[in-house]
Amino acid sequence: MANAFRFSVAPMLDCTDRHFRVLMRQVSRHCLLYTEMVVARALVARWREGPPDSAGERGRRLERLLGFDPLEKPLALQLGGKDPKELAQAARLAAEWGYDEVNLNVGCPSPKASQGSFGACLMARPERVADCVAAMGAASGLPVTVKHRIGIDARDSFAELLGFVDIVAAAGAERFAVHARKAWLEGLDPKENRTIPPLRWDLVHQLKRERPTLRVELNGGLDTLATCRSQLDQGIDGVMVGRAAYEHPLRWAEVDPLVFGQFDLVSPRPSTVLRGVIPHAERWCGQGGRLWALARHLVHVVEGVKGARGWRAQLSRQAGQRNAGPEVLAEAARALEERGL
Repeated sequence: MANAFRFSVAPMLDCTDRHFRVLMRQVSRHCLLYTEMVVARALVARWREGPPDSAGERGRRLERLLGFDPLEKPLALQLGGKDPKELAQAARLAAEWGYDEVNLNVGCPSPKASQGSFGACLMARPERVADCVAAMGAASGLPVTVKHRIGIDARDSFAELLGFVDIVAAAGAERFAVHARKAWLEGLDPKENRTIPPLRWDLVHQLKRERPTLRVELNGGLDTLATCRSQLDQGIDGVMVGRAAYEHPLRWAEVDPLVFGQFDLVSPRPSTVLRGVIPHAERWCGQGGRLWALARHLVHVVEGVKGARGWRAQLSRQAGQRNAGPEVLAEAARALEERGL
């Protein structure tokens, strides 16, 4: 996965679960995918809870937080936390479960994260972040990366950004995914923090110029493949796309050939995406899972064509039934194929 970070899909709560990741693997075989943020304390508590038991029983306890389909790889586990020991144990579990990378969230501005003293507020404590990164790397042997902002509140100078990165890089961080907006920890909610603070791509490029040996990814405001290609051509090591990938997955259908130079995946269409996820749906529903958990993401694969709203409504209605199974997806795919989609 040496170059998988050239294009990645950002970790997003309530979005980048295992089902969406399987969907995105129908769009790109080579990009790096991330889990939703998993709080290290909750993960370690799940690992410890209950009386001593077999590895199999412990695995079943952890499945909800760590489980994934092998076809999702390359895959990074994003962790939230502030305690080096907890994060070390969580990173160790990531290695045991077969993740390719572990990422520390230093960018989330939510009140919950701030109250727990993790997320974006940790940018004010670079030495603590460095301790966490070092502990995670030593415990897991996995690449440890950091996702962060360009600053927080009034701590938004380039000198402060550079100082943060230097301290964390010295602890072993292998890559920095930089959301090119600062975060206001008071006064803006998480949604507003994604749009209101001005984008400063120039600061991320300056960081790369000042520290050319570091791997630097740009995140924030990247909504087309052409824009991503332009940023890569200007020297950024990687681009990370968030909501634009979730809400418009097929907008990125040419990522593999145009970013990775790989042509092993035929350019996907809505119907082929649905066909591609049916085996996953069969396994999921066969284990007692509800189809809607997967189908709620699939409504985004058809847009901008006549009848798209009706198709989405029908899929939502049928997949929302308690006893709905993979045959609903097969029927929805046939409806698209009849229209050449």
